[in-house]
Amino acid sequence: MTADETIEEAKQNLVEEFEFLGEWMQRYEYIIEIGRKLPGLPEDKQVDSHLVPGCQSRVWFYARRDKDRLYFDADSDALIVRGLVALLLRIYSGRTPEEILNTPPEFFEVLELGSHLSGSRANGLHAMVQRIRGYAEAIETAPESFESGPTES
Repeated sequence: MTADETIEEAKQNLVEEFEFLGEWMQRYEYIIEIGRKLPGLPEDKQVDSHLVPGCQSRVWFYARRDKDRLYFDADSDALIVRGLVALLLRIYSGRTPEEILNTPPEFFEVLELGSHLSGSRANGLHAMVQRIRGYAEAIETAPESFESGPTES
């Protein structure tokens, strides 16, 4: 995400990148590569309260608010899942809660990720999106008391 890229532009750019890659082996390699570049999450944030339930591998999401925007730091112990995390951060991090809540993850269907991921990874991806939406809902309902922590939806 660039500083002036809208959420719609970010989704479209991601779709175009995947279309350019063509076959699925190249797409998997790309997902793994962006996972390797993910800065990760400091160990002090890799705590149980930041774990995303419903993921086969361990996935941590930490949210922080800066004015009206929500930023995410995340990590996973599985490389391909780190890549999926990086895709989610590219779309959702740095957005307002309203933008997040108004942007369902249908772009993953356009990328055909649902049909090319194992069932457990697809469920994990859904759980990660639910976690992101949970953070956005928490800010929408009680912005003055928001601290990074999951809300169950």
